[in-house]
Amino acid sequence: MSEEVSLSLDEVRRISTDVLKAGGLSQEHAEAIAGVIYAGQRDECHSHGMYRLLGCVRSVKEGKVNPSALPDVVDHAPAIVRVNAHYGFSPLAFARGRPLLVEKARRTGLAAMAINNCYHFSALWPEVEAICADGLVALAMTPSHSWVAPAGGKKPVFGTNPIAFAWPRPDGPPFVFDFATSAIARGEIELHRRAGKPIPTGWAIDSEGNPTNDATAALAGAMLTFGGHKGSALSAMIELMAGPLIGDMTSAESMAFDGGVGAAPCHGELILAFDPNVFLGADAAQHVARAEKMFDAIVGQGARLPSQRRYEARERSKANGVRIPRALYDDLQALLPR
Repeated sequence: MSEEVSLSLDEVRRISTDVLKAGGLSQEHAEAIAGVIYAGQRDECHSHGMYRLLGCVRSVKEGKVNPSALPDVVDHAPAIVRVNAHYGFSPLAFARGRPLLVEKARRTGLAAMAINNCYHFSALWPEVEAICADGLVALAMTPSHSWVAPAGGKKPVFGTNPIAFAWPRPDGPPFVFDFATSAIARGEIELHRRAGKPIPTGWAIDSEGNPTNDATAALAGAMLTFGGHKGSALSAMIELMAGPLIGDMTSAESMAFDGGVGAAPCHGELILAFDPNVFLGADAAQHVARAEKMFDAIVGQGARLPSQRRYEARERSKANGVRIPRALYDDLQALLPR
């Protein structure tokens, strides 16, 4: 028997939606979450694809997540949107708040959306890509659970604390990056544990503060930031910007709020949207062309733009479907009603 299962993209979305609904989530939440799961699996971001369904369902069963919460969108200030997710998952809160964020950015040039009281599990690039599709530049950031030690430390303080950015381009997909400020996404360590594979040196330390290649020891210890003190400082900035600044929890507070249950992190998210046309007026096209010269200088010497690999994977998946481990497929099937 093959160790992998082939799925069409339509099957990815259908299975994801069915698993989420069987796990107790409302139709609206299931569809919003399935959308980001679909995007991760389509773009071969395996740690943010169908594997994440297991954690979503577990978080609902543990009684933390409100599976049918209806987010409230508040016009807070001329350039600020606030969305109270009411302890539901974040994708629906983002989808509900995005239209007003885009409207405000087009009116003022720069607008912010603060999502509060949300459970977050997904990649940020689907969100910044969605904003970019409206011709806006986007920046998003969020804390998580305190799994990551600061540079020079041995105990977790920070979350994986991802940050994502998107820049619209006149022809073709946008320039996008999305990365954790930890050395690797926590999901990657969990995938190594499931597969019984060692992790690379530099990803994590064990509970005694020693470097480790054992995924289980890493999950019991602390992850490391990328780039030493630079990643540590950037992670601290995200804690502040997407925590106290928007009136929500830091990663350490999110971990304490979880109470050892092991649910998805509960915290806030900050999203910024910039309208180049408001910033630049009649000169917008001229300055966008200057940006294209920079991109050409990068790829012209054989270097990759951060988003290129995902876009190539996207085209492969559209043509050929995707493959997931059979063990994961079996775990998902076990969550569906018989």
